[in-house]
Amino acid sequence: MREYSVFDILGPIMIGPSSSHTAGAARLGKEARNIVGDDFKAIKFYLHGSFAETYKGHGTDRALVAGALGMEPDDEKLRDALNIAKEKGIDIEFIPTDLGEDKHPNTVKMIFTKNDGSEVEVLGSSIGGGNIQIL
Repeated sequence: MREYSVFDILGPIMIGPSSSHTAGAARLGKEARNIVGDDFKAIKFYLHGSFAETYKGHGTDRALVAGALGMEPDDEKLRDALNIAKEKGIDIEFIPTDLGEDKHPNTVKMIFTKNDGSEVEVLGSSIGGGNIQIL
């Protein structure tokens, strides 16, 4: 069994409402940006399980985009990330999907279309308390 630090138990500093659906999602988006770079014109988010069921209500959509734009989970601009992406000319699409029974319920497949037309795929899960795994 995994050991937890006091910081895991207390939870992350974040814009809410959910550490796994908001803070974790923002961290997933930001790690994807670190992998892909900042030269992209579109992102498709394939949302699995709980992410697919509650992404609008828990702010997962805004958080994923905020992270992809380089924001931290506690950035006040996170709430307006969808509009910021639109202003930057970045096309965003959310697609509820089934990524398979072996995937964590808070998993997202992100496909970034770079400015040169190439695509980069990043798969990750928010595993609770703002913690993430890139798969």
